[in-house]
Amino acid sequence: MPRVRVIITLKPTLLDAQGRTVQEALHALGYQNVQQVRIGKVIELEIADEGQPVEAQVQEMCDRLLANPVTELYEFEVLE
Repeated sequence: MPRVRVIITLKPTLLDAQGRTVQEALHALGYQNVQQVRIGKVIELEIADEGQPVEAQVQEMCDRLLANPVTELYEFEVLE
């Protein structure tokens, strides 16, 4: 059964408020060398083989539900 890892991030042109908050917290803890933090999501899927290519299924899932194409980018890799 194939496993797939999907990584979703905000588009680079968008302000990442969560990332900014984490960056400021790291600075407060003394990690002044941290220049930028971007927060994203990782989704792992196990997909039963039903004859349709796994890549096509995952692409469709991302486009329809998992990622917001207006604000997010995604990439995925088939692990097994």
